[in-house]
Amino acid sequence: MSYSQRTNPLLQVDWVVILLYIALLTFGWFSICGASHEIGDTDFFNMATRTGKQLMWIGLGFGLGIFLLLLDERYFDITANVLYGLMMVVLLITPFVAQDTKGSLSWISFGSVKLQPAEFAKCVTALALAKLIGTYGFDMTKYRCMAKAVGLILLPMVLIVLQKETGSALVYFAFFLMLYREGMPGSFLFTAVAAVLYFVISIQHADIQMPSTLTPVGEFVVLLLTWVFTTGLLRVYLPRTSHARRFLLWGSSIALGGWLVSRFIVPYDVAWVLVGLCLLMVAYLFWYFLDTRVMRYLYIAFFALGSMMFIYSADYALNRVLQPHQQSRVKVLLGVEEDKSGVGYNVNQSKIAIGSGGFSGKGFMNGTQTKLKYVPEQDTDFIFCTVGEEEGFVGGTVVLLLFLALILRLIYLSERQTTVFGRVYGYCVLSILLFHVLINIGMVMGLMPVIGIPLPFFSYGGSSLWGFTLQLFIFLRIDVGNQTRLGC
Repeated sequence: MSYSQRTNPLLQVDWVVILLYIALLTFGWFSICGASHEIGDTDFFNMATRTGKQLMWIGLGFGLGIFLLLLDERYFDITANVLYGLMMVVLLITPFVAQDTKGSLSWISFGSVKLQPAEFAKCVTALALAKLIGTYGFDMTKYRCMAKAVGLILLPMVLIVLQKETGSALVYFAFFLMLYREGMPGSFLFTAVAAVLYFVISIQHADIQMPSTLTPVGEFVVLLLTWVFTTGLLRVYLPRTSHARRFLLWGSSIALGGWLVSRFIVPYDVAWVLVGLCLLMVAYLFWYFLDTRVMRYLYIAFFALGSMMFIYSADYALNRVLQPHQQSRVKVLLGVEEDKSGVGYNVNQSKIAIGSGGFSGKGFMNGTQTKLKYVPEQDTDFIFCTVGEEEGFVGGTVVLLLFLALILRLIYLSERQTTVFGRVYGYCVLSILLFHVLINIGMVMGLMPVIGIPLPFFSYGGSSLWGFTLQLFIFLRIDVGNQTRLGC
C-alpha cells in the first residue's frame, strides 16, 4: 500500500458499502418522486417540493459522510460517553420544547427545519455500548456487566417513550441482537421469544372460552406453555436430574384431569389448576435451590414466576400502557379487530397498492393508488408501497436484495474488525438497519403492527437519512482505521 493510501481514508474506504448506499438513496429518491408528486408535475428539483428537499438532504448527507471519513477514528471512542450524556440531556428536554406533531413531542424546530433527536440517539447509544463492551475486563456473562449494557439501552428508550414515540423506542430492542453476538446467554433470547408468544396468544384468544368450561383459551394455553418451557429449561440446564420428566408427567396428568372434570362434571376455570401447579413448581425449585445451592434452580424458578406475572400483566400493558391508536393497531394485526376504514385503513390501502403493481409494476409515476393519495404517509412510513405499485414484484425484490447485500457486507466488515469497539459498533449498526427494514416492510405488507418507523434511505425526511448516514460512515471510518493499522 502506498503512503497516500495509508493516509487518505477516502482511498481505503469500503466502496462496496458506499455503492450500495448510493443505490439505495437513488432508488429511494425516485420512490419519493412517485409518491409525492401530483399528476403531470415533473418539477422534481424545486426546493419547495418534497423531492427537492429530499435531494438537499441527500447532498448534505454526502457532505456529512465525507466529513466523518476525514476525522480520526479515535475521536469516536474517546467522545462516546460524552456524546451519549449530551444526547440523553437533549432527549430529556425535547418534550418540553418540541411542538406537537400528530400527537408526538419528538421534533425540535430550527426555523423551517425540523429534526428528530431520537434518530441521532441510536448512533450515540451504539457508540456508548461499543465503548462499554470494549472496556478491559467486560464480560457479558457477568450480570453486573450485562446490567450496565442493558441500562445504556433502556435509558434512551424511556426518554423516547416520554416523547410519545413508542415506535422509535422499540427500535432499541435491536441492540439485543448485538448483545447476543457478544456473548449474552441464550436464555435471555429464549425469554424474550417466550414473552412475545405469551403476549400474542393471551391477547389474541383472551375472549375465547374452551367448550363447556369457564376457561379462557388464551390464559390456559399460556400457562400450559409456561409449564412446558420450564420443564424444557430443566431438561437443558439440569440434564442429569429427573425433574423435567417428573414435572411433565405430573403436570400433563393433572391438567388433563382438571379439564375432564370441568368438561363433564362441574364447569369451572381450569386455568386456576395450572396456576396452582406452576406455583407448586416454583416453590419446589426454590426449595431445591436452598437445599443444593445450585443457582440454575433459582434462575428457572424466576423464569416460571416471571412468566406467570407477565401473563397477567399483558392485558394491563395493552389497555393501560399503550395509547388507544396503538391498542387498535395491535388488535387489528392479531385479528382481534377488523377495521379497514380506521386503523387498518393504511395497511389495507398499502396492500392494494402493492398488489396492483403485479410482477413488473405500472411504471415510474404511473401508480394510481399513490397518485390519488389513497395511502396515507406514502412517502414516509409507507414508501415501500410506492415501490411495489410502480416497480412491481421485480422492483420490490431488487430493493430487498440491496438491503440484504448491505447487511451481509456489514456483517463481513464487523467480523474483520481488530478491536472490540469496532466489532460491537458494526453489529449495532447492522442490527438497527435490519430491525428497520423488517418492521417497516412487514407493516406495509400487513405482517407487522404499524409502529411508525421509516424505511432507511427511502422514507422522506432529513433526520432519518442523516441518522443512518452517521451510523454507516462512522463505522466505515472505524473500519478504515483498523485496516490501516493492519497495513492491509
